[in-house]
Amino acid sequence: MDLGLEDKVALVAGASRGIGKATAFALARERAKVFLVARGAEDLARTERELREAGATVASASCDLATEDGASRAVKSALAAFGRLDVLVNNAGGSRGSGSFDAATASQWREILDLNLMSAVWCSQAAVAFMKEHGGGSIVHVSSICGREYCTSAPYTAAKAAMVGLAKEMAVDLAKHRIRVSSVAPGSILFPGGSWDRRQKADPVRIEEMKARELPWGRFGTPDEVADVIAFLCSARASWVTGGCVTVDGAQGRAF
Repeated sequence: MDLGLEDKVALVAGASRGIGKATAFALARERAKVFLVARGAEDLARTERELREAGATVASASCDLATEDGASRAVKSALAAFGRLDVLVNNAGGSRGSGSFDAATASQWREILDLNLMSAVWCSQAAVAFMKEHGGGSIVHVSSICGREYCTSAPYTAAKAAMVGLAKEMAVDLAKHRIRVSSVAPGSILFPGGSWDRRQKADPVRIEEMKARELPWGRFGTPDEVADVIAFLCSARASWVTGGCVTVDGAQGRAF
């Protein structure tokens, strides 16, 4: 299926590994021009090189999206590189080991909210300013099943739930500008260097028990399985999909 993304310009946040990296490759396979953003310059350069070797049109910038200035600079850099912006994938995030409500500190709340929710707000504000004047676009927030039901980290759950709500509000508000906004809620995704990879290496027996108990398919999801859904949501093929949250979790979650 041709997703109609050829020559579209897509900014992918958190693009140096995991879901962000897989999304960059998925969009590049659809012949989109991809702008990569992440904090880690070394991993970012490696991903850019791999994409270019695969034939993609790609550029990148190392920015801290957990700051308003960093998010603004990322969007400006994408516009400077390619002259336009059609797609934004807000994938910056993480739980950083923050805990339950009565354990999480004020600094952890600020860090997690800025990294997950506010990075999406700031990147979207900068992107929407361009999209409104140039015929519209599409935005996807990468939330989590932790944004749809109980999880053990209060700041992370609150931030990811807010991203789902933010997508709905933006979708309604920006429809008049032909800007679609959706969210995705991945379940537990395994990739090298990710949190589940580290946990599996540290305690393989416990993780095997968790897989048997909590994952109906008996395995973790892969970044590519999430990335393919994101690419569809970004595309013209999803022209009537906006405001909703698509769960990509192999039936791991228990929410309807």
